Amino acid sequence: MGKCEQCIIKQFNALKSLSKDELVRISSCKTSMIIKKGDVIFEEGDSINGVYCVKDGICKLSKLSSNGKDQIVKIVVKGDLLGQRSLITGETANLQATALNDMELCFIPKNEIVYDLLNNSKFSFDVLKEMAHDLKEADDIIVNMAQKTVRQRLAETIIYIHDNFGTNPDGTLSVLLSREDFANIVGTAVESAIRVLSQFKKEGLIATIGKRIKINNIDGLKRVE
Repeated sequence: MGKCEQCIIKQFNALKSLSKDELVRISSCKTSMIIKKGDVIFEEGDSINGVYCVKDGICKLSKLSSNGKDQIVKIVVKGDLLGQRSLITGETANLQATALNDMELCFIPKNEIVYDLLNNSKFSFDVLKEMAHDLKEADDIIVNMAQKTVRQRLAETIIYIHDNFGTNPDGTLSVLLSREDFANIVGTAVESAIRVLSQFKKEGLIATIGKRIKINNIDGLKRVE
Protein backbone atom coordinates (compact mmCIF):
# COMPACT_ATOMS: atom_id res chain seq x y z
CA MET A 1 0.00 0.00 0.00
CA GLY A 2 1.45 3.38 -1.05
CA LYS A 3 2.26 6.10 1.44
CA CYS A 4 0.34 9.38 1.24
CA GLU A 5 3.45 11.48 1.85
CA GLN A 6 5.13 9.87 -1.20
CA CYS A 7 2.05 9.88 -3.49
CA ILE A 8 2.18 12.36 -6.38
CA ILE A 9 -1.64 12.37 -6.63
CA LYS A 10 -1.88 14.58 -3.53
CA GLN A 11 -0.41 17.44 -5.58
CA PHE A 12 -3.69 17.65 -7.52
CA ASN A 13 -6.01 18.28 -4.57
CA ALA A 14 -6.22 19.91 -1.14
CA LEU A 15 -4.09 17.17 0.47
CA LYS A 16 -1.03 19.03 -0.86
CA SER A 17 -1.53 21.53 1.98
CA LEU A 18 -0.98 18.93 4.69
CA SER A 19 2.40 18.58 6.41
CA LYS A 20 4.48 15.43 6.11
CA ASP A 21 3.53 14.41 9.65
CA GLU A 22 -0.16 14.90 8.89
CA LEU A 23 0.16 12.82 5.71
CA VAL A 24 2.01 10.06 7.59
CA ARG A 25 -0.83 9.97 10.14
CA ILE A 26 -3.48 9.80 7.40
CA SER A 27 -1.52 7.15 5.53
CA SER A 28 -1.65 4.84 8.54
CA CYS A 29 -5.48 5.11 8.64
CA LYS A 30 -6.46 5.07 4.95
CA THR A 31 -7.82 2.11 3.03
CA SER A 32 -6.89 1.44 -0.60
CA MET A 33 -9.42 -0.20 -2.90
CA ILE A 34 -9.98 -1.20 -6.51
CA ILE A 35 -13.38 -0.35 -8.03
CA LYS A 36 -14.41 -2.09 -11.25
CA LYS A 37 -15.98 -0.28 -14.21
CA GLY A 38 -19.73 0.13 -13.65
CA ASP A 39 -19.57 -0.42 -9.88
CA VAL A 40 -21.18 2.13 -7.56
CA ILE A 41 -18.77 3.75 -5.08
CA PHE A 42 -21.57 5.29 -3.03
CA GLU A 43 -25.25 5.92 -3.59
CA GLU A 44 -27.39 8.99 -3.06
CA GLY A 45 -28.45 8.93 0.59
CA ASP A 46 -25.44 6.94 1.82
CA SER A 47 -23.46 8.07 4.85
CA ILE A 48 -19.94 8.25 3.47
CA ASN A 49 -18.04 8.88 6.75
CA GLY A 50 -14.85 9.98 5.03
CA VAL A 51 -13.37 11.13 1.73
CA TYR A 52 -12.07 9.24 -1.27
CA CYS A 53 -8.91 10.30 -3.07
CA VAL A 54 -8.99 9.17 -6.72
CA LYS A 55 -5.59 7.63 -7.40
CA ASP A 56 -6.52 6.38 -10.88
CA GLY A 57 -9.59 6.16 -13.11
CA ILE A 58 -12.71 8.21 -13.75
CA CYS A 59 -16.19 8.21 -12.22
CA LYS A 60 -19.45 10.06 -12.77
CA LEU A 61 -21.47 11.88 -10.12
CA SER A 62 -25.18 11.71 -10.89
CA LYS A 63 -28.55 12.42 -9.33
CA LEU A 64 -31.79 10.55 -9.92
CA SER A 65 -34.58 12.92 -10.95
CA SER A 66 -38.26 12.57 -10.10
CA ASN A 67 -38.96 11.03 -13.54
CA GLY A 68 -36.42 8.26 -12.91
CA LYS A 69 -33.65 9.66 -15.12
CA ASP A 70 -30.04 10.15 -14.09
CA GLN A 71 -28.57 13.62 -14.47
CA ILE A 72 -24.78 13.50 -14.59
CA VAL A 73 -23.50 16.49 -12.61
CA LYS A 74 -19.75 15.98 -12.85
CA ILE A 75 -17.03 13.72 -14.19
CA VAL A 76 -14.45 13.08 -11.45
CA VAL A 77 -10.90 12.26 -12.50
CA LYS A 78 -7.55 11.13 -11.13
CA GLY A 79 -6.40 13.49 -8.38
CA ASP A 80 -9.87 14.63 -7.28
CA LEU A 81 -11.41 14.16 -3.85
CA LEU A 82 -14.85 12.60 -3.44
CA GLY A 83 -17.22 13.13 -0.54
CA GLN A 84 -15.75 16.22 1.11
CA ARG A 85 -19.02 18.15 0.93
CA SER A 86 -21.00 15.47 2.76
CA LEU A 87 -18.24 15.22 5.32
CA ILE A 88 -18.28 18.95 6.09
CA THR A 89 -22.07 19.33 6.17
CA GLY A 90 -22.60 16.08 8.07
CA GLU A 91 -25.30 15.14 5.54
CA THR A 92 -25.74 11.97 3.52
CA ALA A 93 -24.47 11.88 -0.06
CA ASN A 94 -26.49 14.07 -2.43
CA LEU A 95 -25.17 12.27 -5.52
CA GLN A 96 -24.29 8.76 -6.67
CA ALA A 97 -20.71 7.98 -7.73
CA THR A 98 -20.25 5.29 -10.40
CA ALA A 99 -16.95 4.13 -11.94
CA LEU A 100 -16.66 4.77 -15.70
CA ASN A 101 -13.55 2.60 -15.88
CA ASP A 102 -11.49 0.58 -13.42
CA MET A 103 -10.49 2.85 -10.54
CA GLU A 104 -8.03 2.90 -7.67
CA LEU A 105 -9.23 4.84 -4.63
CA CYS A 106 -7.92 5.63 -1.18
CA PHE A 107 -10.52 6.12 1.56
CA ILE A 108 -9.62 8.44 4.45
CA PRO A 109 -11.85 8.20 7.56
CA LYS A 110 -13.92 11.24 8.56
CA ASN A 111 -12.19 11.77 11.93
CA GLU A 112 -8.78 12.14 10.29
CA ILE A 113 -9.93 14.74 7.75
CA VAL A 114 -11.99 16.70 10.30
CA TYR A 115 -8.95 16.89 12.58
CA ASP A 116 -6.92 18.48 9.79
CA LEU A 117 -9.74 20.81 8.77
CA LEU A 118 -9.80 22.15 12.32
CA ASN A 119 -6.04 22.36 12.78
CA ASN A 120 -4.62 23.30 9.35
CA SER A 121 -6.11 26.53 8.00
CA LYS A 122 -4.39 26.24 4.59
CA PHE A 123 -5.89 22.78 4.09
CA SER A 124 -9.33 24.10 5.10
CA PHE A 125 -8.98 27.00 2.65
CA ASP A 126 -7.97 24.68 -0.21
CA VAL A 127 -10.96 22.41 0.46
CA LEU A 128 -13.14 25.55 0.46
CA LYS A 129 -11.67 26.62 -2.90
CA GLU A 130 -12.41 23.19 -4.42
CA MET A 131 -16.01 23.34 -3.19
CA ALA A 132 -16.39 26.89 -4.58
CA HIS A 133 -15.12 25.65 -7.95
CA ASP A 134 -17.70 22.83 -7.88
CA LEU A 135 -20.41 25.40 -7.12
CA LYS A 136 -19.32 27.51 -10.10
CA GLU A 137 -19.52 24.44 -12.35
CA ALA A 138 -23.02 23.71 -11.03
CA ASP A 139 -24.04 27.31 -11.87
CA ASP A 140 -22.72 26.85 -15.41
CA ILE A 141 -24.71 23.63 -15.83
CA ILE A 142 -27.93 25.41 -14.85
CA VAL A 143 -27.28 28.24 -17.33
CA ASN A 144 -26.34 25.84 -20.14
CA MET A 145 -29.52 23.79 -19.62
CA ALA A 146 -31.64 26.93 -19.91
CA GLN A 147 -29.84 28.79 -22.70
CA LYS A 148 -28.14 26.27 -25.00
CA THR A 149 -29.52 23.73 -27.44
CA VAL A 150 -28.99 19.98 -27.09
CA ARG A 151 -26.65 20.20 -30.09
CA GLN A 152 -24.53 22.87 -28.40
CA ARG A 153 -24.44 21.02 -25.08
CA LEU A 154 -23.47 17.73 -26.73
CA ALA A 155 -20.77 19.41 -28.82
CA GLU A 156 -19.36 21.06 -25.68
CA THR A 157 -19.36 17.72 -23.85
CA ILE A 158 -17.38 16.01 -26.63
CA ILE A 159 -14.88 18.90 -26.66
CA TYR A 160 -14.62 18.81 -22.84
CA ILE A 161 -13.80 15.09 -22.87
CA HIS A 162 -11.25 15.61 -25.66
CA ASP A 163 -9.52 18.53 -23.91
CA ASN A 164 -9.44 16.98 -20.43
CA PHE A 165 -8.84 13.28 -21.10
CA GLY A 166 -7.12 13.13 -24.48
CA THR A 167 -7.33 10.51 -27.20
CA ASN A 168 -6.28 6.95 -27.98
CA PRO A 169 -3.60 6.23 -30.63
CA ASP A 170 -6.37 5.88 -33.25
CA GLY A 171 -7.64 9.39 -32.43
CA THR A 172 -10.78 8.30 -30.59
CA LEU A 173 -11.70 9.86 -27.24
CA SER A 174 -9.90 8.00 -24.45
CA VAL A 175 -12.99 8.05 -22.24
CA LEU A 176 -15.69 5.71 -23.51
CA LEU A 177 -19.12 7.03 -22.54
CA SER A 178 -22.34 5.25 -23.43
CA ARG A 179 -24.98 7.07 -25.47
CA GLU A 180 -27.03 7.08 -22.26
CA ASP A 181 -24.16 8.80 -20.42
CA PHE A 182 -24.03 11.50 -23.10
CA ALA A 183 -27.79 11.99 -22.78
CA ASN A 184 -27.55 12.20 -18.99
CA ILE A 185 -24.76 14.78 -19.14
CA VAL A 186 -26.63 17.14 -21.46
CA GLY A 187 -30.06 16.48 -19.94
CA THR A 188 -31.93 14.96 -22.87
CA ALA A 189 -33.48 11.67 -23.97
CA VAL A 190 -31.15 8.92 -25.20
CA GLU A 191 -32.92 8.98 -28.58
CA SER A 192 -32.18 12.70 -28.93
CA ALA A 193 -28.49 12.20 -28.08
CA ILE A 194 -28.21 9.40 -30.65
CA ARG A 195 -29.94 11.56 -33.29
CA VAL A 196 -27.62 14.53 -32.66
CA LEU A 197 -24.52 12.32 -32.77
CA SER A 198 -25.75 10.98 -36.13
CA GLN A 199 -26.18 14.57 -37.33
CA PHE A 200 -22.61 15.38 -36.25
CA LYS A 201 -21.38 12.36 -38.27
CA LYS A 202 -23.30 13.45 -41.39
CA GLU A 203 -21.90 16.96 -41.00
CA GLY A 204 -18.35 15.57 -40.84
CA LEU A 205 -17.75 16.86 -37.31
CA ILE A 206 -17.12 13.43 -35.78
CA ALA A 207 -16.61 9.81 -36.81
CA THR A 208 -17.26 6.64 -34.86
CA ILE A 209 -15.09 3.55 -34.53
CA GLY A 210 -17.26 0.95 -32.84
CA LYS A 211 -18.72 2.71 -29.81
CA ARG A 212 -15.88 5.23 -29.66
CA ILE A 213 -16.01 8.79 -30.98
CA LYS A 214 -13.32 10.57 -32.97
CA ILE A 215 -13.38 14.32 -33.56
CA ASN A 216 -12.83 15.26 -37.21
CA ASN A 217 -13.51 19.00 -36.96
CA ILE A 218 -13.11 20.51 -33.50
CA ASP A 219 -13.55 24.08 -34.79
CA GLY A 220 -16.81 23.02 -36.38
CA LEU A 221 -17.99 21.52 -33.08
CA LYS A 222 -17.22 24.82 -31.34
CA ARG A 223 -19.45 26.64 -33.85
CA VAL A 224 -22.44 24.30 -33.49
CA GLU A 225 -25.78 26.04 -33.00
